[in-house]
Amino acid sequence: MASFTTHLSENQITWIEQQPMYFVATAPLQADGHINLSPKGLDSFRVLDEKTVAYLDITGSGNETSAHIHENGRVTFMWCSFGEKPKIFRIYGKGEVVLPRTERWQQLMPHFDELPGARQIIVNHITQTQTSCGFGVPVMEFKHNRDTLTDWAETKGADGIQDYQQKKNNQSLDGLPTPLSF
Repeated sequence: MASFTTHLSENQITWIEQQPMYFVATAPLQADGHINLSPKGLDSFRVLDEKTVAYLDITGSGNETSAHIHENGRVTFMWCSFGEKPKIFRIYGKGEVVLPRTERWQQLMPHFDELPGARQIIVNHITQTQTSCGFGVPVMEFKHNRDTLTDWAETKGADGIQDYQQKKNNQSLDGLPTPLSF
């Protein structure tokens, strides 16, 4: 049976900080637009307080989350336990995209380790949380994080990453602009 709150408890914070992987979901307003669901890892997630969480977003092949948040602000984060005790936990909220070279970036970046290719910080201002059973989630074992994305970013270098973002990360699949395009 699901349970709901409007903020994070200490137990919820402890649990989500122990999870090696989470998912971020967003959607555009247009009915036929592409819904986005992205897996995340790399020790990129932080709890800022009981009503605010964020992750350091690394440059990738798309930038749907940023475009959707810019358009409508809706964002959901989800974790599921792959361990012996089943659990699913969701955080629903109002998203905020924080770009480098802004005052807000300077405020938030000390919470994160520097990662090559960092392009923005995605903040979720919590409106609701939901805990559910997770009985259908398989039991699996975490081995390690992949270095592929950070190695790729290091190889490209700062100028190469900026060029890549301008070519590949300025709009969503549905043509919505991302904050990187301004």
